[in-house]
Amino acid sequence: MELGIDLGGTTVKLGLLHDGVVVASDEIRTTGTAADLDGVRARAHDLLRDAGSGWDLTAVGIAVPGVVDRPRRAMIQANDKYAHVIGVDLVRWAEVAFDAPAVLENDARAALVGEVADGCAAGTRDAVMITLGTGIGTAAMMDGVLIRGAHGHAGILGGHVTVDIDGPACPCGNIGCAEAVASTRALRESHPALDGIRDVVAGAAASAELALLLHRYVEVWGAAVVGMCHMYDPDVVVLSGGVLRAGDAVSGPIADYVTAHLWSSAHRPRFAVPDAPELSVVRGLAALARSARRGRSTEGERA
Repeated sequence: MELGIDLGGTTVKLGLLHDGVVVASDEIRTTGTAADLDGVRARAHDLLRDAGSGWDLTAVGIAVPGVVDRPRRAMIQANDKYAHVIGVDLVRWAEVAFDAPAVLENDARAALVGEVADGCAAGTRDAVMITLGTGIGTAAMMDGVLIRGAHGHAGILGGHVTVDIDGPACPCGNIGCAEAVASTRALRESHPALDGIRDVVAGAAASAELALLLHRYVEVWGAAVVGMCHMYDPDVVVLSGGVLRAGDAVSGPIADYVTAHLWSSAHRPRFAVPDAPELSVVRGLAALARSARRGRSTEGERA
């Protein structure tokens, strides 16, 4: 059995998995302090106890919403999220806390592995993912290998490519990033009365202003995906995140935009939306943990 720990922006999701199947899951709200790790350890041990004595924990996977330094086994940057764990050897923490080998990965990469392992992109060896929510996260896989780069930044910064040279400043330090222009956080900053994209979709039919805003956001998301496709040439594009709760009103127009704007000879990828996006990360962590435990190079484990 593997334990997946997904350190999200507002909650930490926990999952116990056996052969890729979620046996038990839970989540706790983050506090933004060092107490988060204590709470994760306690809740995870509760899950293990409730699962019964017939299960043995064989590996742990941890996902973080930022840049991972693999040699240091730590998150080194996350734009003010989880500042209390930056630089902490989370692999060592997990090995001590749960007496099992552990792996650490960026959350978008882990989510992509989860969908390729046994989700909406199962069997694919060339795929990209874009997660649209409070921020915009991305990940890429080519020929079954997660793209990480020499310093851990490759593939995950697709939301921080400039889509508007005169756009707003992004917390990352860039100008006019897709995340700064068309994330849920950007929406709430520019339109405080709107809680999320579903409010925009619901009001677009009756409001020209909201219809124009939705069109603008779709263009920004589509432009980000076009960039990912031009860079990584995927067979499948996985669209995920809270924004996709709006359904075909968002996913369809993004796919149409990308198909229309790709390089003329570029492959037109298949678009897929996870059935259970809340489980993508923990499923991917379980797959990564199994691979690391077996000590061989498989999907996502080759540099």
